[in-house]
Amino acid sequence: MAGGSGTRSPAPVLWFTGLSGSGKSTIATRVHQELVRRGVEVEYIDGDALREVFPATGFTRAERDEHLRRTGYMASRLAAHGVTVVASFVSPYRESRDFIRSLCENFGEIYVATPLEECERRDVKGLYARVRRGEIRNFTGIDDPYEPPDRPELTLDTRVLSVDQCVAQVLAFVEDQL
Repeated sequence: MAGGSGTRSPAPVLWFTGLSGSGKSTIATRVHQELVRRGVEVEYIDGDALREVFPATGFTRAERDEHLRRTGYMASRLAAHGVTVVASFVSPYRESRDFIRSLCENFGEIYVATPLEECERRDVKGLYARVRRGEIRNFTGIDDPYEPPDRPELTLDTRVLSVDQCVAQVLAFVEDQL
């Protein structure tokens, strides 16, 4: 990704978006591991892990937007310095994702298009059950909207693709498109 004149082109930002339980973190983690194995300078940013570092981050639309804007800026700065970014966030609002896209020259929006019913069936963290019991509010897909991407660079349907197939598609995208 380095240019011939000694200047460095921005590295890709691979932005995984989808409902909780869609498989985005699983796929993103595997993509990150493979890029590390290939010797790519890469950073993995996960929404859940970032919220552990910044626990006061809330879940209202304004709080989510602010959190994503900060994260998007951080991703753009890493990419500007040649670090490939693999980011996994629900990032439910198109406007927030479009803002991040505007910051990142080589932005790849990867939509993990798993329907709500399948995410609820999986419910690895037990979050959907807690939402249905009224213990969690402002939960994306239930009482807060998820706005699917209009034109993602890549769409992965985890009902028909295995994790390995999803990872292979993302890696092919990185090689071919960015």
